Amino acid sequence: MSSSNFLRGTLLLTGASFLSKFLGMIYTIPFTNMVGETGMALYGYSYIPYTIMLSMSTIGVPLAVSKFVAKYNSFNDYYSSMRMFKVSTVLMLITGFIAFIIMYFGAGVFSGWILSEENKNITLNEVKDVIQMVSFSLIIIPSMAIMRGFFQGNKSMGPTAVSQVIEQIFRIAFLLVAVFIVVIVLQGELATAIGFAAFSAFIGAIASWGVLAFYWKKRKKYLDAAIEGQKKKEKIPVSTLLKELSRYAGPFVLIGVAIPLYQLIDLFTFNHAMAEIGKADVADIAFSVFNVQGHKLVIIPVTIATGLSLALIPEITDAYNTKDTLKLKKLINQALQIIMFFVLPAIVGLILLSDSIYGSLFSLDNIDVAGKVFAWYAPVALTFAFFTVTSYILQGVERQNFTLISLSAGILTKILLNSLFIQVFAEIGAILVTLIATSIAVILNVWQIKKAIDFQFKNFYKLTLLMLIFTAIMTIAVLIVKGILGVFLEVDKNRFDAIIMMVAGVGVGGFIYLYLGYASTLFERITGRRIAVIDKLLRR
Repeated sequence: MSSSNFLRGTLLLTGASFLSKFLGMIYTIPFTNMVGETGMALYGYSYIPYTIMLSMSTIGVPLAVSKFVAKYNSFNDYYSSMRMFKVSTVLMLITGFIAFIIMYFGAGVFSGWILSEENKNITLNEVKDVIQMVSFSLIIIPSMAIMRGFFQGNKSMGPTAVSQVIEQIFRIAFLLVAVFIVVIVLQGELATAIGFAAFSAFIGAIASWGVLAFYWKKRKKYLDAAIEGQKKKEKIPVSTLLKELSRYAGPFVLIGVAIPLYQLIDLFTFNHAMAEIGKADVADIAFSVFNVQGHKLVIIPVTIATGLSLALIPEITDAYNTKDTLKLKKLINQALQIIMFFVLPAIVGLILLSDSIYGSLFSLDNIDVAGKVFAWYAPVALTFAFFTVTSYILQGVERQNFTLISLSAGILTKILLNSLFIQVFAEIGAILVTLIATSIAVILNVWQIKKAIDFQFKNFYKLTLLMLIFTAIMTIAVLIVKGILGVFLEVDKNRFDAIIMMVAGVGVGGFIYLYLGYASTLFERITGRRIAVIDKLLRR
């Protein structure tokens, strides 16, 4: 594959990943409006353990397969690549089925860990049923992910990109139609609707498999021809293949499960701790806000920023291997500055407009609780983004094993402090501990990067100060907009008013910040490029 085709494929995959996450946020708007915060909480109670079980059943293997296949293809050893594909597919079928058995038959135990008996909105049986419904997708998703990894290892990004989007479209379509029929048409039980919503993961996986099977049938003859044309075929022992696979998989799984692990701790402690202080009545609402709807909103700027930063990782790896220290430090600076440039103003905007954003997109019911929780959760975006990027930088400079230490420190902090902080600070407590824990993990990663290559942060601090100044100017503008429109609008009572406030605040604030970033050449200094379209419009 030519470099231009490979670049086009990589951009296609990045775009598909963003579109998939964006769709994953958008569907929560009609979904929340049909089932409310209680329904979303019930959905979250099943989806978080499912995410963990999925991560455990795949253990980073799909990305490891991609790396293995790319390596052996570069040696023209297509036979070993195909053998790894077959071995890992069988492995994923086994681990996926084991994960399904654990989750399906352990659903009753999980529900007891998750829910307090004092909870009056959701029963233990309802949580159990929903967990069992989502568990079916574990049977097929791990092996599906292997095929995606195999295609990517062959530098074919199209199958993964298309299957991701198709999976999300079918999942969301089934979810919304099923919930609409149960809740609106049949006036059925909320738990039944959420059960179908959870089962939508299985429907999406089936659709994705169909896409991948189509591509496999189309390209199988070329893969077979490459193997047949190979002169020497060495049959590497299965144990050796698995050993190499596990070595590649380790770093990927640590980064992949980081955010779900923090959510899992909340899942098992939040309801019980809230019940201890007599606030079981708002536990479902608060959990839904920061672990389901709020999280999906917050993860959007994280996705954009980390996507742009991670595009630099291959260059960082190359610069480290060629001992080009000057280039290496410049690239790391870029990666960190991109995170700050995009995520910092997004966080401030979400805090300033928390009531109007949450109320207009989801619901004005319980907005006094939801708006406050959402505003407190927004800063987590920065620590999540920095942890992801610094972990990948550590991989690039051959310090990937340190990620286990930093992640463990963060998770241990979360486990030790979560219940205590919830009992002291109520619903805000869990968010505060996540901020503290992820900050510790980020600080440790940054310390290790500095230690590994004697990295200096002077340039990063200097440009961050400029971003803070621009963010302060943006904040003043948004507060002026809020002050003027607040005279006429009732954001906490009227949804249309909330939409007007959101659009005006985001529009004015976003325009001012991006214009300042462009006019000052800050954007150019961070990314190393100008925006030609804007240059032409402004005749620069």
